[in-house]
Amino acid sequence: MSSPLPRPLWQIYLVFLVPMVLSNVLQGLSGTLNGIFIGQMLGTHALAAVSGMFPIVFFFISLVIGLGAGASVLIGQAWGAHEPEKVRAIAGSALVLGAWIGVVAAVLGVLFARPAMQALGTPADVLDDAVAYARVMLLIMPLLLVFILFTQLLRGVSDTVSPLLALALSTALGLVLTPAFIQGWLGLPRLGIQSAAYAGLVSYAVAWVFLVWWLGRRRHVLALDRALVRTLRLDWAILAKVLRIGLPTGVQMVVISVSELVILALVNGHGSQATAAYGAVTQVVNYVQFPALSIAITASILAAQSIGGGYVDRLGPILRTGLWLNLAITGSLVLAGYGLSHHLLGLFLTQPEVRVQAEQLLHIMLWSLLVFGFQAVVGGVMRASGVVLVPMAISLFCILGVQLPVASVLDARMGLAGIWIAFPVAYLCMLVLQTGYYQGVWRHRRIRRLV
Repeated sequence: MSSPLPRPLWQIYLVFLVPMVLSNVLQGLSGTLNGIFIGQMLGTHALAAVSGMFPIVFFFISLVIGLGAGASVLIGQAWGAHEPEKVRAIAGSALVLGAWIGVVAAVLGVLFARPAMQALGTPADVLDDAVAYARVMLLIMPLLLVFILFTQLLRGVSDTVSPLLALALSTALGLVLTPAFIQGWLGLPRLGIQSAAYAGLVSYAVAWVFLVWWLGRRRHVLALDRALVRTLRLDWAILAKVLRIGLPTGVQMVVISVSELVILALVNGHGSQATAAYGAVTQVVNYVQFPALSIAITASILAAQSIGGGYVDRLGPILRTGLWLNLAITGSLVLAGYGLSHHLLGLFLTQPEVRVQAEQLLHIMLWSLLVFGFQAVVGGVMRASGVVLVPMAISLFCILGVQLPVASVLDARMGLAGIWIAFPVAYLCMLVLQTGYYQGVWRHRRIRRLV
């Protein structure tokens, strides 16, 4: 079927992409501001305690991102086929499962926060603070995870503006509440290192209330009204299709988070200053990765909608446009990261020797984020057609069979810098293998709707 487009494909990308990038930046900005407030107002030890929690939070977020990836592909295909009732049914089942993942995270956080932080090798001088922060963060997981999942589902129907508005509200509240809880402004209790977690609880709750009002006012297909509430149940026929795509993606994300735990354990072996450097570098890297990930998500959703509408001939142009945008946008941010690294890391780190160490680590891996973006776009287009097992296997091999062994060996030989060299090695391996599978196998498959 021929597929005339109302405008050039790069313009369609940007209309979809710009709000999504801004949303991701705002989502990351919340964590960044918390890091700045904690590092500047409570010190390096407090930042190290918070940084040690990141991989555990990312573990549960990974599960939900995988679930959302599967659901958004199916929603995209249903939306492309003009089937709004199917869109709601998929969303309702996914949201209930996401809520259960959040409840499990909260229970585990209450019971096992200290053993988990000890198993990660959290330095003894920040262990108590890290445990206190971990418990509060995991208690708010049901609210946070369902919020993240819902924003993914909205993007499946090409709505990137509603998540942007909700995240802007949440970030603005966090910007005020975190320092207010740290300092006890306006009679609020001084909550110390837990300030950011409690600020997040209030911020996401308010953002949820806003979304309910905003989507209802617009009579959105995913408005939280009776039509959607009726679908809030575990429909296993739908979830089987969601999990067919989402489970491999979730497993991939979980393995990435587990690998981050291993990397963090190696970093922790170098002391609390190295842990603080790790946290600061992670913050900067996140902002360079946001556009790359957003481009890959956009490619996947546009491809899913094209498949749902029967316009399979659009898939090649969607892939090529995504790769060029990654080169232009992510490449520009990589160059900016090198030029501004000293100033960016100085936002988090007050000790000169720790900042110098973090800058060296950032310079080792920053360029490889461009490579990461290329392979993510290729994988995103393949995922839109339901092909996830081989791309997942490639990612797992590159993480478990390449990144972790290289990090361990080079840590023993080169110290802290050797750990970071493992990232570009793994990303290059992913790009070569993903591209090889795309060119040799996927392009020759027959592409069909999944719903």
